[in-house]
Amino acid sequence: MTQLSDEQVHRISKAIADPQRFAILTCIASELEIACKSLVDEFPITQATISHHLKELVAAELIHSRRQGQLAILSCRRDICESYTRYLAEHLVKPQLSSLSPATNPTFPK
Repeated sequence: MTQLSDEQVHRISKAIADPQRFAILTCIASELEIACKSLVDEFPITQATISHHLKELVAAELIHSRRQGQLAILSCRRDICESYTRYLAEHLVKPQLSSLSPATNPTFPK
């Protein structure tokens, strides 16, 4: 599994903080591959804006882009997404959960 640096985590966090960019990433992730043209048809924003968002997602290594003839074909970098969620769980969720006990949290399962 891919190990992310703190810099990569910050870049990913910044990339997905934008609601439109997150929606584009979600759309790409819902398919194995998707043509860039499909995103232009799917979202009510200009092609230039979509291109800008795609550039940021590629820079964050969240998506991969390849050419197939005249089409740009996009795919989600699931390995990076999984590493990012694991990083968040290890740094944000696990430390908090390990400090909980049934005595301090009555809803904690026994």
